[in-house]
Amino acid sequence: MLGALLPERRILALEGPRAEQVDFLNALVSNDVRRATQDRPVYAALLTPQGKYLADFLIFEGAGGNLRLDAEAGQIEDLLKRLTMYRLRRPLKLRVEEDQGVAAFWGEGAKPGLADPRDPALGTRLYGALPALEAALAQAEPGDYDAHRLALGIPASGRDLISGEGYILEAGFERLHGVDFRKGCYVGQEIVARMKHKTELRKGLARVRVEGEAPEGAEIRNAEGKPAGILRSHLGGVGLADLRFDRAEGLLTTPEGAVVRLEGP
Repeated sequence: MLGALLPERRILALEGPRAEQVDFLNALVSNDVRRATQDRPVYAALLTPQGKYLADFLIFEGAGGNLRLDAEAGQIEDLLKRLTMYRLRRPLKLRVEEDQGVAAFWGEGAKPGLADPRDPALGTRLYGALPALEAALAQAEPGDYDAHRLALGIPASGRDLISGEGYILEAGFERLHGVDFRKGCYVGQEIVARMKHKTELRKGLARVRVEGEAPEGAEIRNAEGKPAGILRSHLGGVGLADLRFDRAEGLLTTPEGAVVRLEGP
């Protein structure tokens, strides 16, 4: 078993009547918040009214039955502002928990924490004060968790999932158990439902093999020189790319000379 602190993650806390917390989030996010418990997190996203991705997070039940959002640090302040705007007159408080951290555990052996709902192979997430988390770690090397999630095709907030760009079905949220098509209305729901039932996806995130050096954000072109997509996070030759599927055939390259080979969704 390996374990690593995830300093790029922060915790946003809700306080107030539990039923109000659930109703509040359930009317906003892409998954059914009623399924979030102390033992089982729920993966979800907040969208624009036009259905574009804004932020994603794991929702779990913390101390006192209050809900917590495990979100990307770079998105946390904007997420707090947006949720506060939507709160209106509800008897709820929202705050960032400055003293709480996040750790991930994966590999062989019993793992502490909550199973990551996106993929069983991802392992578990453990939440708590940083000294307690550090004491629980079976320390991994820098980059090990990135390599682990990339091998499974799991996108990272702020790197593969860019706020204000793209749609969650293009990012694989159905495969990652991040959207519920039966839960009822939420912000952007109509667009998501229309894409599910009436549209064949023509672009989206895909697993790729990268041969050579190229930065995140590098443009990918096909053999005809046409733009085929953008290279996102990658490590050790394994990565994710945002591709136009109709152009992602044959030889794909970046301006730096790296070769990008499509491996799967």
